[in-house]
Amino acid sequence: MPRRWRWRGGPVAGPGRPMKPRWIGIRPEASRFSPSMRTSNEPLQQPVMITYDELEALRLVDYQGLTQEEAAQKMMVSRGTVWRCLDSARKKVATMLVEGRELVIGDTRSHASPAYESSET
Repeated sequence: MPRRWRWRGGPVAGPGRPMKPRWIGIRPEASRFSPSMRTSNEPLQQPVMITYDELEALRLVDYQGLTQEEAAQKMMVSRGTVWRCLDSARKKVATMLVEGRELVIGDTRSHASPAYESSET
């Protein structure tokens, strides 16, 4: 039987192109945030997962006040990608705050840039 052509040669096969690496400036010191006022009889909810690239877009645009275009240049992605990361991150932070859920930061899709990190100081 002929092998089906695909972008990824590894065990993960799926439609579309592989994700382009997103460059981030910092890795946060904390990787989890949770509500401090939790009673023992409350059912434990699934934590909200936010990726490094979503956090970086949020940091650059909302914290540092850059435009989406400037943030896209720093992250080495398109402005549309920054917009999607921002939209997703804002929804996740709102979910965490409104529902009182834990926020977990992290993934393996982003790459820290040593040159970018040193230029931030």
